[in-house]
Amino acid sequence: MIRKTIAATASVIALSGFAGAAQAGADLDAIKARGHIICGVTTGVTGFSATDSQGKWTGLEVDVCRAVAAALFGDAEKVKYVPTTAQQRFTALQSKEVDLLSRTTTYTLQRDTALGFDFTGITYYDGQGFMVPKKLGVKSAKELNGATVCVQPGTTTELNLADYFRANKMTFKPVVIENVEEIRQAFFSGRCDVYTTDASGLYSTRAANAPKPDDYLILPEIISKEPLGPVVRHGDNQWADIVRWTLFAMIEAEENGITSKNVDEMLKSDNPNIKRILGVTPGMGKSLGVDEKWVYNIVKLVGNYGESFERNVGAETPLKIERGQNALWTKGGLQYAPPIR
Repeated sequence: MIRKTIAATASVIALSGFAGAAQAGADLDAIKARGHIICGVTTGVTGFSATDSQGKWTGLEVDVCRAVAAALFGDAEKVKYVPTTAQQRFTALQSKEVDLLSRTTTYTLQRDTALGFDFTGITYYDGQGFMVPKKLGVKSAKELNGATVCVQPGTTTELNLADYFRANKMTFKPVVIENVEEIRQAFFSGRCDVYTTDASGLYSTRAANAPKPDDYLILPEIISKEPLGPVVRHGDNQWADIVRWTLFAMIEAEENGITSKNVDEMLKSDNPNIKRILGVTPGMGKSLGVDEKWVYNIVKLVGNYGESFERNVGAETPLKIERGQNALWTKGGLQYAPPIR
């Protein structure tokens, strides 16, 4: 009887809206008053966050920033981009220089807790790898004993590198350089034998920066888990929810076959799930504290997750990255979003 009473009370609370949307905090209030999002990005990783020939920011992680702006303001261009290095990025977020980091940042326990941050999802499942000149004659990372290795400080990459060589009873000489452009120059000029970073960064560097891309080999070993995702500060639950559900919406849209090209036609769908997602059946926007057309705006202005992936890093781009782990769960990958309902 007691259990039934508790259950009934919980149902009344939920239906009455008492347990409704999170209240806006200082971060979201400041963003709304300002009228645009300030997004921390990399200093330049082709396919993820980099400027094109016209100076416009593009990339898979840039699209997350644009999608958040579309969800919140109905305008994907209401974003200011702030380039940050690996060592600067966390200070920039903590000091409120940026509202959001979307810049090849690995989701770890300490970053999610001790630094006072909230990771809001996984944009890209990655792992650390190694790139070498083919002329070095190396086919495996196990052959790198005694190598000189270029690596960025203040990264999980630096820690993983030391762990891997120690575990395999090998030695290496680190060449530690913070600026990504400088580290690439050091590697391609022959100052180090090996460049190590996330495999996505290696593909990007080889495609966009190598004098002759075919002269460089990315070794087969992946030595870590590097789930990369958007990061916000602790303390403003509604802002975190908006960022979190923006990424989920891009994934849900792909799973339901909603694209930037057919989203207007999809508004006429009889599918109850699609009607909820696109706001034809209202309620989801209100729960999140945004317009009911928030997912429509994301897909129309930015695209679904698959569209963003293929446009920025996919098989038809210079990076030529296969979906792999970043395919939908229905297609053998890890990308899975909770339902919008």
